[in-house]
Amino acid sequence: MNLNNPGAEMFVPDNSPADAAVAKTTHMCVSAHQDDIEIMAFHGILSAFGRADNWFTGVVVTNGAGSPRDDLYADYTDEQMQVVRRAEQKKAAVVGEYGAQFLLDYTSSAVKDPGSNDLVEDLKAILTAAKPRVVYTHNLADKHDTHVVCALRLVRAIRELPERDRPDALYGCEVWRDLDWMTDEDKIPFDVAAHENLAAALLGIFDSQICGGKRYDLATIGRRRAHATYYASHGTDETTSLSFAMDMTPLIHDPALDPAEFALAHIRRFQDEVSTRLAKLG
Repeated sequence: MNLNNPGAEMFVPDNSPADAAVAKTTHMCVSAHQDDIEIMAFHGILSAFGRADNWFTGVVVTNGAGSPRDDLYADYTDEQMQVVRRAEQKKAAVVGEYGAQFLLDYTSSAVKDPGSNDLVEDLKAILTAAKPRVVYTHNLADKHDTHVVCALRLVRAIRELPERDRPDALYGCEVWRDLDWMTDEDKIPFDVAAHENLAAALLGIFDSQICGGKRYDLATIGRRRAHATYYASHGTDETTSLSFAMDMTPLIHDPALDPAEFALAHIRRFQDEVSTRLAKLG
């Protein structure tokens, strides 16, 4: 597989042959940054953890150069941070027993460049080799520009594949905006209560981010626990940990469906729900 960036890398935690490691993929996450996978796609990691019939592959698009830094990492250069973040992501792949981990080494500006097709071509090559059944990525209502553009590039890449090579499902997940606001009919709830020790371990690996002043480990576990309790207003908790996703599968099967209109339709359904309730009770 020829990837466009000289610094791009594929890491296989169990040292099995690269082609075989990719080909056995069933679940995949395409994320903008190191640690996004562990925050938003724990459902996919769990689906493969300790199993011989499912295998998880991670794809990180950017190089991590622009991440905030403090404490031990306060004086690190962008180049040093890239080394640290790449190492952290590989550690997560080992602990989570991923089948493979891609590090595509793009800058954020390169990902956002409308004149470049490099990322789309890289994603097409990976998807064609892996043929995952389920793909996780950032949701279209995320408030981080690089997250959203990665999701848009992924949708484009999948649309350009032959039907036989497209995944069965594409889910937009939570990082820089959760999805509790969506109507219950639109939410895809993932029960991620199993192996909470693994969840904590994966999130805790990214020391450069936690020392950088952001407690992603505590916040992510807390959000999942809050979702589990607040998901149903008139029932007892059925799990201790939930994450939500936006089902973006229609976008990969209907090339005429505009991603912006698709996202705004979710917002309008939420608006209609609130409006209807207020009219009924007011």
